[in-house]
Amino acid sequence: MSKALKVIVPIIVVLTAVAALGGLWPAEGLPYETVNFRGERITVNARGLYYWDTLSSTAQMQANDLVALVLGVPLLVIGFLSSIRGSLRGRLLLSGSLGFVLYTYLTMCVGAAFNAFFLAYVALFSLSLWAFVMSLMEIKIDELPSRFKESLPRKSIAALLLLAAAFLGLAWLGRIAAAMQPGAVPALENATSMFIQAMDLGLVAPACVVAAVLLLKRRPWGYLLASVGMVKFLTLGIAVSLMGLNMARVGVDPGLPMMVMFIGMALANLVLTAMMLAAVKPEGGAA
Repeated sequence: MSKALKVIVPIIVVLTAVAALGGLWPAEGLPYETVNFRGERITVNARGLYYWDTLSSTAQMQANDLVALVLGVPLLVIGFLSSIRGSLRGRLLLSGSLGFVLYTYLTMCVGAAFNAFFLAYVALFSLSLWAFVMSLMEIKIDELPSRFKESLPRKSIAALLLLAAAFLGLAWLGRIAAAMQPGAVPALENATSMFIQAMDLGLVAPACVVAAVLLLKRRPWGYLLASVGMVKFLTLGIAVSLMGLNMARVGVDPGLPMMVMFIGMALANLVLTAMMLAAVKPEGGAA
């Protein structure tokens, strides 16, 4: 592992833990209803770090904070320590976990109402971006097909990736189309645009399709993109599932059909990610 990663990853671990704890820290306050500049009725959280965010957004961000703290940070640490030992499994875990941090804190930079942790979000976005690129560069891509056992469920992983791309495409395009109807008030809450939908439609869904196709063709980049993507989606899928449950807890309707799909895909992802990591062949005593 490069010296740069040995410095950057521990910083990311500490900053992620601090940012997550900041979002989860209990605070007093009473949410109140108001109407935003688009005429949409919203409920402002009015407490804690996410004071100016809506009750719905806060429920989602705190669910993500919880996953980052109890799952994202441990996976970063495990991946980091295993990567130092030269483990391919560790490098895949590290890269996927960094992908989760990158996605999470990019959304926090542009989606969360400005708060005292803004610079921490920017630092996490920047550091995780460069660490993600460097961690991918340390993986010997041409050797990847030979580093996995035949037990790797390629078709199942590809099917899940394609399902995720199709689901995101249909769900988000449907929401965008509804917002563009004459006289419709877009459900944007405190945001100015659909930044999550932009990221998912512009980056995540295409990456899922490319990874699935290349994996089915047994191309080296297919193994890399699918492996890293599955680890990243493991944390993100669990986070999204908890977001829906937390929204329901505070009285916000998350949309039952969508949540059932997210939870189902998260469970399938958990199983397939475990099978994928188990299929990595050991090399020199380190898988």
